[in-house]
Order: sequence, then structure tokens, then C-alpha cells
Amino acid sequence: QVQLVESGGGLVQPGGSLRLSCAAAGSIFSIYVMGWYRQAPGKQRELVAAITSDGYTHYADYVKGRFTISRDNAKNTVYLQMNSLKPEDTTVYYCNAAPGGRLQESSWGQGTQVTVSS
Repeated sequence: QVQLVESGGGLVQPGGSLRLSCAAAGSIFSIYVMGWYRQAPGKQRELVAAITSDGYTHYADYVKGRFTISRDNAKNTVYLQMNSLKPEDTTVYYCNAAPGGRLQESSWGQGTQVTVSS
């Protein structure tokens, strides 16, 4: 299993930007499909964005054009650049590492809070 540590959350005004980082340790980073998920209270965890080892990306419709996922395999780190943030983006964001894309074998970070408010 891989250990994941997220950072970069915080409070930002509507229209602002944040960059989340997720550092991985303990396994071969390049074999993992990396993803960012979010979960609001009382709701199911949902996929925000994902990136394969060779850079193929997928985004939820509600973040297309605003968020960008990227990864640095040399640094074992995945990023989520969030621009044009909206109050409805407020929630906890989780990093996920799925070996070969297999969610049932994946690892999760501890989560980082993002709050968009004036």
C-alpha cells in the first residue's frame, strides 16, 4: 500500500485559487492512477479528477475548465490546481491512489478542507 499526505487546503474567497498537493510514499508511484475526490457532509464521496501514469486525465463536469490535475512522477506527487473557486466547492478533498486503476485496492489520504467564502 501507499501512504498519502495531502496539503494546500484552506480558506479562499470566491473566484480565488488554491493548489492541493498529495505526496505518496511506500510504493512505486508510477503504477497508480491518482485521483482527487471530495465529500460533503451527508453525501457520497465523488470523483473530482483523475490522472493516469502517462498523463491521461478525467474531470467531473462541474470542474472542467476550472480545475487541473497533474502529477510529477519524479517527486511522487499529484496536484490539483483549483481556479475560479465557488462556494459550492467547499468541502473536504481526498487524494486517492489506485494501483492500475483498481479502486478496491486503493489508498486514501486523510483529507484537506477547502472553504470558499467571502
